[in-house]
Amino acid sequence: MALRTAVASVLTGVMLPWALSAGPRRDRDRLGFYRDLAATRDPDTAFPAPPPGVEVSSAGSGGLESRRRAARVDLLRFESPFVAANPAVREEYARFARNGTAWAQHWRHADGPRPTLCVIHGFGASPYWFNRAFFALPSFFHHGYDILLYTLPFHGPRRSKLAPVNGAELFGSGLAHLNEGIGQGVHDFRVLIDYLQASGVERIAVTGLSLGGYVSALLAAVEDRLDLVIPIAPVVSMVPLMRQWFPASLLFAAVSRAHGISPQDAESALAVHCPLTYEPVVPNERLMIIGGLGDRLAPPEQAQMLWEHWGRPRLHWFSGSHMVHASRAAYLREIRGFMQATGFTHA
Repeated sequence: MALRTAVASVLTGVMLPWALSAGPRRDRDRLGFYRDLAATRDPDTAFPAPPPGVEVSSAGSGGLESRRRAARVDLLRFESPFVAANPAVREEYARFARNGTAWAQHWRHADGPRPTLCVIHGFGASPYWFNRAFFALPSFFHHGYDILLYTLPFHGPRRSKLAPVNGAELFGSGLAHLNEGIGQGVHDFRVLIDYLQASGVERIAVTGLSLGGYVSALLAAVEDRLDLVIPIAPVVSMVPLMRQWFPASLLFAAVSRAHGISPQDAESALAVHCPLTYEPVVPNERLMIIGGLGDRLAPPEQAQMLWEHWGRPRLHWFSGSHMVHASRAAYLREIRGFMQATGFTHA
């Protein structure tokens, strides 16, 4: 509860300048575009594929010692060709210049390419060292997998120098910018899938925590080249959570009353990137959900809604809260077992 209040307070702080400006009024006029897009329930329309041949540069950033052999660690970057879907937002969105360069860290075995596990971080939690430790990635690497750590829009080197906190600009510029930010998150990840396949990678899995779980769950409806999708403590419906997270709930209610943006209006507009809007294109037997029984940021009902929507695939509950995963070692073993059982292994 304390962590949820802290995160909600950060979001309230970063959204307050937008709320006190003409931003909500502009958003009210822009949200209809996203409602219409969501109403199609067509992921190909909502998330068009990136253009082919995007140049991804690779620079060595050190090595990683495996129990089997040394590995190369590369820092990947490319200029994102993403253009905001809504014409009314394009000029404003393009002003976030640093966000236009996408980044990822890539761990490769010397005898690769290998089946690759892609990891998408949570809100504000983009440092590679943190995700390396939290997801016990050296262990997955030692079990034979290559690793790719993807940086979401407005995080890490993609945040503006004046951004008050990591990831603030994703939420701090209103609902229309949030929609475009999630859209870019999906778009840029697909560029990296193109890159991996061009490098000879034949099998790709994705997992992510919280906001990363949200994006990975969405990718299950967009990207049929994924072998496995494993969201952890995923958020799948944002508006109900916004109405629960004090003090962000107070700001949300005030904006709704002052500018006539009802929760229903917001929910129908944010549905454009809600994983529950679209049917998965990844087969049921290759989907797995990890949920937290004591989670108050992404409550268990969020994971259960996704489980029902996906046709009840494999589901594993862990004890603990959103960040204190008391049985993390157990569910990481479950994930490795799931990967092996589905044939996601190195020959």
